[in-house]
Amino acid sequence: MKEIIIADIVGARPQFIKLAPVLKAIEKHNQEGHKPKIHEVLIHTGQHYDYEMSGVFFEELGLKSPDYNLGVGSGLHGYQTGEMLKRIEEVVLKEKPDVAIVYGDTNSTLAGALAAAKLHIPVAHIEAGLRSYNRLMAEEYNRVLTDHISDFLFCPTETAVKNLRKEGFENIVNSGKLIPKNYRLPDNQEVPAVINTGDVMYDSVLLYRQLAEEKSRILSKLSLSTKSYALATIHRAENTDNSENLKSIFKGLREISQKELKVILPIHPRTQKRIREMGIESDGLLLIEPVSYLDMLILEKNASVIITDSGGIQKEAFFFDVPCITMRDETEWPETVELGLNVLAGKDLKRITIKAYSVEKPVCPYGDGNASVRILWSLISRGRP
Repeated sequence: MKEIIIADIVGARPQFIKLAPVLKAIEKHNQEGHKPKIHEVLIHTGQHYDYEMSGVFFEELGLKSPDYNLGVGSGLHGYQTGEMLKRIEEVVLKEKPDVAIVYGDTNSTLAGALAAAKLHIPVAHIEAGLRSYNRLMAEEYNRVLTDHISDFLFCPTETAVKNLRKEGFENIVNSGKLIPKNYRLPDNQEVPAVINTGDVMYDSVLLYRQLAEEKSRILSKLSLSTKSYALATIHRAENTDNSENLKSIFKGLREISQKELKVILPIHPRTQKRIREMGIESDGLLLIEPVSYLDMLILEKNASVIITDSGGIQKEAFFFDVPCITMRDETEWPETVELGLNVLAGKDLKRITIKAYSVEKPVCPYGDGNASVRILWSLISRGRP
């Protein structure tokens, strides 16, 4: 079999974290001399472009620099997705990959999948099958549309597999243990292969948590002690672009900081802009610049509680057994709620309160830390001769 060319298409902070274990798996595959050799092409759309939201992740996670940085930047959904589609298409035509991998649910995800699919390049979607069933979220459209034009649907949980089965996907492959080298998918498959690989974000936490302990100085920098603070993040458009929601959330956070726990808030650029425009008070909150992945792991692990609207941070809280309050009415990660470590609080001030949690450590539904290896062997086994 000839060399396989894999194009990884990313553009936003959460995708760099999901990308890391996949790149490590490819590197290990090539170093150990497995066949076929993999040539990886890394395409960065530039959706997140600030150093704190992009460059620092490549540096501290030891990732290769992007082969292409398309520099699309921010903008309205139509403009941003259209510019990405146009520029990704040019790279795909040049590189002619055997498969394109897209991650998560951002505009970069959808644009990458569309560009590859229209050029008849097989698409692999990592984090397939997630559903909030809230069509007011742009991310929900991105997830659904990407799943329905992909050839490989790599699901992080059994719940995600069930979601896809409800939508008519029936070519379900039970990954079981690590994919064996003689593993093959049908060459004539006409529908996507749905595979429960486990969660690459869990891979990342297991891969980098020790390095975070060794390298991060964020607690001493902020004069924090373990379990002495609440960690908060706010970035979703349904919160940041709605003045009533954002004011209510900040009021709730200020009350928590005054009455219960100091609140640490790494401030997303969009959120920073909105609170200035809306004149929202942040007195009593410790607002800090966006932090690196390693610093974020340490802040999450040592928090007394995490308050967030981020899907990824809900999971990372779960990985560290830290109670989470989610400022939304639904979640793509229902396992975190069902297993008792996550509460959906919406934007209601009265519901954003710290509670005492007492649950046994739940069984992790996100795999065993080998999702990236399963993904890689699945792609190799289907690789073109």
